[in-house]
Amino acid sequence: MGNYRNFTLTTYFVAHATARITREELEKQLDFILKHLRLDKVYLEPWRGELASHEQVEMCREAFEARGVKVAGGITTVIPTPEGAKPKQRLFNTFCYNDPAMRAKLREVSAFTARHFDEFIIDDFFFTNCMCADCVREKNRYNAAHGITDGSWQSYRLDLMRRVSEEDMIAPAKAANPKCRITIKYPNWAESYQETGYNPKAQRRQFDMIYTGTETRDPVTTNQHLPRYLSYSLMTYFENMWPGHNGGGWFDTFDTHITEHYLEQAYLTAFSKPQELMVFCFQSMADNMYTPALGFQLDKLDALLDHAGKPTGIACYLPDNCQGEDNLQDFLGMCGLPIVSTPYFPEDAAQILLTRSSACDPDIVDKLESWLQKTGGSAIVTTGFIDAVKGRGLERLTSVRLRGRTVTADRYRVETARGRCVFPRGIKPISLPVAEFRNNSTWAVVKAANGEESYAILLRDDYMDGHLWTLAVPDAYPDLYAIPAEALSRIRQAVPVEGVWLEGPARISLFMYDNDTFVVYPYVMDGVQREVVRLHVKGARALRVTRSRPQELQPLFVQGDEAVFEVEAMPGKYVLYEIVR
Repeated sequence: MGNYRNFTLTTYFVAHATARITREELEKQLDFILKHLRLDKVYLEPWRGELASHEQVEMCREAFEARGVKVAGGITTVIPTPEGAKPKQRLFNTFCYNDPAMRAKLREVSAFTARHFDEFIIDDFFFTNCMCADCVREKNRYNAAHGITDGSWQSYRLDLMRRVSEEDMIAPAKAANPKCRITIKYPNWAESYQETGYNPKAQRRQFDMIYTGTETRDPVTTNQHLPRYLSYSLMTYFENMWPGHNGGGWFDTFDTHITEHYLEQAYLTAFSKPQELMVFCFQSMADNMYTPALGFQLDKLDALLDHAGKPTGIACYLPDNCQGEDNLQDFLGMCGLPIVSTPYFPEDAAQILLTRSSACDPDIVDKLESWLQKTGGSAIVTTGFIDAVKGRGLERLTSVRLRGRTVTADRYRVETARGRCVFPRGIKPISLPVAEFRNNSTWAVVKAANGEESYAILLRDDYMDGHLWTLAVPDAYPDLYAIPAEALSRIRQAVPVEGVWLEGPARISLFMYDNDTFVVYPYVMDGVQREVVRLHVKGARALRVTRSRPQELQPLFVQGDEAVFEVEAMPGKYVLYEIVR
């Protein structure tokens, strides 16, 4: 691909620097970054609320190209309020797309950028949140014409940004340079796209490529709730959305207070097998201690990806413009369930996950029933999904019902696959929905106890040739980490991927590939310690560890056709295993 075998390493150069930096300053910053990173490509931005001059753009281009770095363009669609104008009702200076002057500026910027570059990317401010009088009027007009009576913004903004994409971005750019290819980068807050007009359903038919924001930041002290597994699962979502057209994963240095938390964005993005790894941004990487640390890890990741096949796993169905149980799939991924995401119902998957978001598909119950019959696979449905499809036919698949009750518990009953029961205790009480079920019609495999009663966490129904597992999800998703290892391991055992499941505590991820390889990664988090975990692998004779000197691990024991291996899981250390048959 370039300086690395398995990905192109890119960075982004923001417009404020493009407009002002001197050649001497740029050369000094390049000296530092290229000392630590073997950079292949830069996206050079002429516009981020101000437009750099032709001369500055060309000077920056020449400096990069002289160092062997390819140059493409970039645009960030923000614009300040013109002097003397009334401020708009908008966040982050995003465009008001009912302001003719602002739309004219966007057309100008798009054409300017296309004249300089045969390729450019749009940073993730290409949305609208404006609620000025003009926007409210146009939204109301659209809703009236389309029979929308609740006053909502979603449908209007989706249609607006579809039109803006074509009229104000693509058309002027292609007119200025017919060879120009345009990539739209989608941000990490996927559950909110439709509310602000991000429209992958339409835009993937409009743009040449898409790109994925994989920044996760600190989930507690920042305004975004972004579990770290998102850096992987969102990449799989966009790759499955438009195979071969997900240009890469984009992460940054911001709001990460621990070096490993920054690096984990790179690890998980790389585990998804990206075309490009985007380091945002050049300015933040200059003279930053993260830069040499990342450079050290990139070589190790490149070596790991030499062995990894195509990502696979439990397919989480997230249809276009869905919302519900936001990011739950990522918390489950951090509990050792190998989750990949897709906007299409996964007809051919062996294991699927359906959350409240999946229920946005009006035909989801019929699809689930048909899938169980056709594949004989294992489906996990959450209590949020059960609640969302009430009265839509799920009653023919399971006796589980929700009545609005909750329970708090910290004691558990876990029935192993061999029928033996263990009774572990959690690290704290957690609150769960009460999933009522008819005993001996549906069977509870994992339960939580409170006083003289116990309440289901994992329930099993067998339907035709398939298996339907219902998972009671805690009110606070991070409370999944408080569920004891015995209970989490039983949940994983219910849906092994490629015959592999992990026995151990939470906050360890398992990344599966279709060529008999997988990665185990424990996160660097409060309370996470070195663990000895067990890997259950169907049909394995040994596991080969891909280090500088390959090592074969022999099973601890074998049960039937399942070999059980004991391995060390060290926080912050990823290991790829190859299954030896």
